[in-house]
Amino acid sequence: MVFAHDTEHGLASAAALINTARNDAGEEVEELGDLAALDEFVREWNWSGSRTHDEGELGAIRRLRPRLDQLWTADEDHAVEIVNGLLREYHALPQLVKHEGWDYHLHATPSSAPLADRMAVEAAMAVTDVIRMGELGRLRVCAGDKCVRVLVDLSRNRSRRFCEAGCGNRANVAAYRARRQG
Repeated sequence: MVFAHDTEHGLASAAALINTARNDAGEEVEELGDLAALDEFVREWNWSGSRTHDEGELGAIRRLRPRLDQLWTADEDHAVEIVNGLLREYHALPQLVKHEGWDYHLHATPSSAPLADRMAVEAAMAVTDVIRMGELGRLRVCAGDKCVRVLVDLSRNRSRRFCEAGCGNRANVAAYRARRQG
């Protein structure tokens, strides 16, 4: 394991949230088109805590995506600026908690905080670990042709280049065909 489990989960869920606004063809999409889609995302990523289940909550989460997205292309100093801004804005106060089958891990907002606040702070806390370990390069944009989806490279040898939308397979097929023609 490269990072603690809650850090890996925070990074992966932030990447998944960012990717709800884009596809592997580089086109903007909206996978969080309604409250039902948000509910599914929350279930899929096991977000705990209170929810308002309203358009305000959905809008706040949509507005969070571009802020988190900046972390995937920021240099270290800019990433620190973004992370510190998120932690200040949402009044992060790290605490160890245990719930729903998870052993002790860090939460930096109360479970009663708005969902978008909890998502922002969890992502910021995860990126804090990445920066402290000098591993910001593990936050990447897919190397697939035209793909702009983000990914977290948790491989031991830092070799992951493609998102999970099939870009790696397409690149391998294209390379194979090019070799066969040449």
